[in-house]
Amino acid sequence: MALTLHTPAPDFTTLTDGGRKITLHKYKGKYIVLYFYPKDNTETCTKQACAFRDNMKRITKLGAVVIGISPDTVKKHDKFKSDYGLNFILACDEDKSICEAYGVWAEKSMYGRKYMGVLRTTYIIDPTGTISHVFENVKVAGHVDAVIASLGTP
Repeated sequence: MALTLHTPAPDFTTLTDGGRKITLHKYKGKYIVLYFYPKDNTETCTKQACAFRDNMKRITKLGAVVIGISPDTVKKHDKFKSDYGLNFILACDEDKSICEAYGVWAEKSMYGRKYMGVLRTTYIIDPTGTISHVFENVKVAGHVDAVIASLGTP
């Protein structure tokens, strides 16, 4: 189950594309678009990432940063970022601890087969480190516009 509104965003430190480390609380003072997605270089995840890429000027103009998180490795993130010219941070969650902390690692079902996976979810974290918006069961079409519309609103 996703985290609720107006609660502190769980802090984390992890590796990102390029093998750098990121710590969430170091972005305090900015809006953070924290989006969880299942896997690099898959059709829907690529469409979502490219939508963020194509709207990055609109997002940064509102004082926000984008961080995409999946269970993929640094190497996979580097390839994904390079293949599609992604202009935002891709964070690694190989042990799924961040996904679990945010309530997005859960049982899924496809064609009657049950498995554990990432629920496509986006959180907006306000400059105080509090969750201001939660987008669950994200459909890619129109999602980035909805995220941009919510930036800066309570």
